[in-house]
Amino acid sequence: MALAILASMLEAMTEISGRVLSVNRSADHTFAKAPQTSIVLIPGEGVEGDAHRGVKVKHRSRVKQNPDQPNLRQVHFIPTELHAELVERDYEVSPGVMGENITTEGIDMNVLPVGTKVQLGPEAVVELTGLRNPCPQLNNVKHGLMKELVYNDEDGNTVRLGGVMSVVLEGGTVNPGDAIVATLPPEPHAAMDRI
Repeated sequence: MALAILASMLEAMTEISGRVLSVNRSADHTFAKAPQTSIVLIPGEGVEGDAHRGVKVKHRSRVKQNPDQPNLRQVHFIPTELHAELVERDYEVSPGVMGENITTEGIDMNVLPVGTKVQLGPEAVVELTGLRNPCPQLNNVKHGLMKELVYNDEDGNTVRLGGVMSVVLEGGTVNPGDAIVATLPPEPHAAMDRI
């Protein structure tokens, strides 16, 4: 079912592009990441100066499970359109508050398949690896926020709106205002799942 929905959505897209609204990082394992004037992506590692940068997993819960896992969560994206929906529901969210490295505008990466390559500005390229699994720390932003980002739809499918994760293929500087261009992988496409 999810693949059929994905295929129909992708067919309707004539251009898969958007722009970078904000770039964010935190050197510490804080939940929120502070907006920056620019960030630098390091191939195979993530965002320079960010606590989640590394070849091996850096998210604390994942490290507890297995510290030798590859880091498939090097760069985290959330669309500003999600922020706008949440603000309408009285959640005070803004770029970086939910822990994303890049806040996007005009592109819904949640519907793109695993393996989509995303160009960020003139240099950097990432590959989408999966969906962020929202965690209870979201309720520290405001009680109830997690339920807004992970829930079951009317068919019983789990919906995750906590953002998209990726790995860095080509490094470079990413700035607010940079273009985002997504290139789909060869078919058959696989819908992203939580990682």
